[in-house]
Amino acid sequence: MSELDRAADAIESGSLVVYPTETVYGLGAAALDPDAVDRVFEVKGRDRSKPISFAVPSVPSALPYVRTTDRERRFMATFLPGPVTVLCRRRDAVPDELTAGRDHVGVRVPDHDLALALCERAGTPVTATSANVSGRESARKLADLDPEIREAAAVVIDGGETHGSESTVVDVSTETIHRRGALADEIEGWLERH
Repeated sequence: MSELDRAADAIESGSLVVYPTETVYGLGAAALDPDAVDRVFEVKGRDRSKPISFAVPSVPSALPYVRTTDRERRFMATFLPGPVTVLCRRRDAVPDELTAGRDHVGVRVPDHDLALALCERAGTPVTATSANVSGRESARKLADLDPEIREAAAVVIDGGETHGSESTVVDVSTETIHRRGALADEIEGWLERH
């Protein structure tokens, strides 16, 4: 069984995995499973009022979980896959635990072959949050992983060193960039023109 298959099985069983993306290493769990999401918060020591995004293998695969406008879909078609998190109105299948009770959820389609393959094999949205204890540096290579994260993960996928720039978090509906990261200037330009 390949490392990716083992990781997908771990996600399916409610366990945590560490996976590479085009930005930093991510901590993955079944994003629609409240218990698995709770474990992500626990291991990261993350404030539960801070929502977590989910990753999927393509924009169409996100649509059963979010309600999008035409403009949001055009934006996603332009910037995804890529280092961008798009805030969209969530559907009922998305648990409060993931969104901290908010109406919107962040959608990520990573521009990284291993991350996309994991999302594809998992068959469910996967949490998309950095694989680090909150307040510590994000991991760009496995040697940087916090021991607590490595210990908690059932599977750790080695993708070498990542680029390290955080994704830009954007709400297209309000034209708000919540976190500036990769492609922030291009995103601003797109929002002005469309």
